[in-house]
Amino acid sequence: MQKIEEVKKLKILVVYHSVYGHVHKMAEAIVKGALKVEGAKVILRRVDETLSDEALKKMGALEIKKQLSKIPICTLEDLSEADAIVFGTPTRYGNMSGQMRQFLDSTAKLWLEGSLIGKPGGVFTSTATQHGGQESTILGFHVTLLHLGMVIVGLPYSFPGQMRTDEITGGSPYGASTIAGTKGERMPSENELDAAMFQGEHIAKIAAKLKERKT
Repeated sequence: MQKIEEVKKLKILVVYHSVYGHVHKMAEAIVKGALKVEGAKVILRRVDETLSDEALKKMGALEIKKQLSKIPICTLEDLSEADAIVFGTPTRYGNMSGQMRQFLDSTAKLWLEGSLIGKPGGVFTSTATQHGGQESTILGFHVTLLHLGMVIVGLPYSFPGQMRTDEITGGSPYGASTIAGTKGERMPSENELDAAMFQGEHIAKIAAKLKERKT
């Protein structure tokens, strides 16, 4: 009975950076997937936007920033209290965004304390084009998670949607992903959202098993 009680306290954190809303949509799908695991509490947080309102206005993203402002900004406490963490970032030249990099660079205290060691961690992303660095962004992100001692969790081939060839779609064994278009005109497809939900549920299940073994 005690083990069941402990697993029901399972906390899954989804933290992301989104400029045009594509990563936000994927984050919502990750949350839906994680919530399928009994007893999971899923917390959605965002990384602070460092671009000025003037710059965002020129980019056509100021309204998106206003819409996303309702999501609380992630803190180090959010990270340390979570049983598993799923990170979302847009791709910038084959790597994570500068905003996400700055946030991760602030976690030195957690690294020194070993606060994230043994926790499942996954990554999802968005690119403008089909081959715009989805895999390199996720794999590069994994390096930081490994330094923090996290257990890398990707998107297994038990999700059949990543085998599709009948449509353009994101998704790889490294993590869920979406293609936004060069003007941000394409929102995540049904298959891409399914991939995100699958990844969220998969990570939550692994976190539950690990937590149960510890109790």
